[in-house]
Amino acid sequence: MGGPLKVTPLSPRALVDELVARVDALPRDTWSRVIVDGAAPTRPGGLADALVEPLRALGRPVLRVSAGDFLRPASVRLEFGRHDPDSFRDSWLDVGGLTREVLDPLEPGGSGRVLPSLWNAETDRASRADYVVLGAGGVLLLDGTLLLDKWLPAELTVHLWLSPGALERQVPDGERWTLPAYAGYEPNADVTVRYDHPARPALVGMV
Repeated sequence: MGGPLKVTPLSPRALVDELVARVDALPRDTWSRVIVDGAAPTRPGGLADALVEPLRALGRPVLRVSAGDFLRPASVRLEFGRHDPDSFRDSWLDVGGLTREVLDPLEPGGSGRVLPSLWNAETDRASRADYVVLGAGGVLLLDGTLLLDKWLPAELTVHLWLSPGALERQVPDGERWTLPAYAGYEPNADVTVRYDHPARPALVGMV
């Protein structure tokens, strides 16, 4: 992001309102794919969840999907061990499955028929989910970690940014092996939110 930046402090409620307004400004004659991305301590799924009811109140059908339900089988995901940061960043997510089953059907002229989950990482088995059809003007809210360097198609991307110090402080001891995976990850999101303190988020934009 080049040029001087403006940082606007917001309350959590104001952040939700801001994001809902941005999503609702997207065209209603097709689907809108919205990605909420952030390191695990930012809990991007929580923010994505908070957008659901306000958008539905505006007449938008909404489908929530988590990238965590599109991980590769353990035999592939953990090929280099359970604590390999490079695999965590580049190989854990089934990008092809997520694109094929969730994002591509919501292209203009697509079927709107989406598989909301593909793989249960806890049982290491297919989730056996049923396909659902997202209605006209519908919004897909996809949350996950390290999503925005994978060329996933989306109409709006949101990144919850943590400073390196905050990331190191907030990652649980059992997950500290993931820290190198975040090194150099600076996605060019449509909306960047400073999230060192979730109770005091701040919107980052150009002056």
